[in-house]
Amino acid sequence: MRFPFLCLCFFVLCSCQQKPSSETLDQYFNYGDSIESAGVKMIPVKTPAGEFKVWTKRFGKNPKIKVLLLHGGPAMTHEYMECFETFFQREGFEFYEYDQLGSYYSDQPKQKELWTTERFVEEVEQVRKAIGADQTNFYILGNSWGGILAMEYALKYQKNLKGVVVANMMASAPEYGKYANDVLAKQMKPEVLTEVRALEAKKDFANPRYMELLIPNFYHEHLCRLKEWPDALNRSFKHANGDIYTLMQGPSEFGIGGLLANWDIKNRLKEIAVPTLMVGARYDTMNPKAMEEQSKMVQKGQYLYCPNGSHLAMWDDQKVFMNGVIKFIKGVSAE
Repeated sequence: MRFPFLCLCFFVLCSCQQKPSSETLDQYFNYGDSIESAGVKMIPVKTPAGEFKVWTKRFGKNPKIKVLLLHGGPAMTHEYMECFETFFQREGFEFYEYDQLGSYYSDQPKQKELWTTERFVEEVEQVRKAIGADQTNFYILGNSWGGILAMEYALKYQKNLKGVVVANMMASAPEYGKYANDVLAKQMKPEVLTEVRALEAKKDFANPRYMELLIPNFYHEHLCRLKEWPDALNRSFKHANGDIYTLMQGPSEFGIGGLLANWDIKNRLKEIAVPTLMVGARYDTMNPKAMEEQSKMVQKGQYLYCPNGSHLAMWDDQKVFMNGVIKFIKGVSAE
């Protein structure tokens, strides 16, 4: 009779362990909304030009980990960051996709004075307050321009942060431009580079030939190396606000121009005291060695290297990228 009794105990124990899991899952998706909207909310933000709304989408409920995703561009969209949905939900993270002001799903005001790094930092701070995050649980993960925004936010508001992930963004735009010219440009076929430079010299960026050259010879080499680009990335490009992108970044990812051309906070990285993960990739538009150097310049830095990745290593070196980011967030949360 002892063996059946032990089996019964085992069955009861397993049943008891499974019940909280179901309850936890139910609670994870309970946002307390009177009308379910799949976590989508338009958050009002105040600016020098008036009040506008930005699009956010919440996934999960976790008072210990709240991650805000900061997309690149400027003025791309959250769409290319949809790959975080499965990975972060598996871990039970609470996280937010978010279209910054001027991006496709948010309001798109025309006032040029709004497109400054300082104004975007204040926007992120207002979003933080709206999602109820604080220094005990708030993480920001910024890719590309989102990495600029993450570093700038940390410099002003790190008292409200638990941790930061800077994915594929150097802390100096001039050094980024130099890397593009001195290293990446030389990897192009000479005849392609000559034609690209000729179009740039004439500032003929609207010429279809410009992107016809850059997409196969630069973007597919250094932006996303997947043979077939994900639908989410294609949608993000389709919905990009070209006016803001060109104003701040310049006409393409091949170097940097516009209002951000002289941006440089490298010497201020030492001021960032919260745990910070810098992500670099072998084929990135950003120098991976510079990303590693940055991890040593912040006070509590870590470095993640993606050997098969490019600027969007979240896609083309996905397992290394996601496993590393998740490990970092879990480690900081456990401290």
